Amino acid sequence: MKRTLIYAAVCSLATTAFISPNYANAKIDNNKVASIENNIQSTPAGWQFVKLAFQLHVPKKGKALSHLIIDVPSTVAVSNDIDVLDDKGQKIKINISLNSRRIIIDFPEPVTSNTTNLLINLNKVYQSTLGSTSIFHLSVKVIGSDVEIPVGVAQSSTL
Repeated sequence: MKRTLIYAAVCSLATTAFISPNYANAKIDNNKVASIENNIQSTPAGWQFVKLAFQLHVPKKGKALSHLIIDVPSTVAVSNDIDVLDDKGQKIKINISLNSRRIIIDFPEPVTSNTTNLLINLNKVYQSTLGSTSIFHLSVKVIGSDVEIPVGVAQSSTL
């Protein structure tokens, strides 16, 4: 009996170790505004906190970014526990505002093409693991414009 329980525990741990994160890429021309990649990890347990992380690629020929806007689906709840890191792993100063189902990340110092990648970490996303895929719509604003430019979506799949 003990042997059966040990085998079951080892198989459960091995299965958990092989669950790979989901990835999403925005399809956009590199000479335009930005593109994203995301990595979401979740395990089946009903409702739980997960971390959503994605990279925003800043094109070399684009204008400096002033805002990142994330439209949050109704299937999740987010907090203002958000970090933004540059391509050297240094935290970037940001201002965050949560407005209903929308996160607005303001960059007090515009993000220029000197920074090629931004890593955005949504540290506490409360998500159901028993529902459908959650889709986050991402947009940016550039310096000198109030127009929101869509850059893609990030998906959080339930396992």
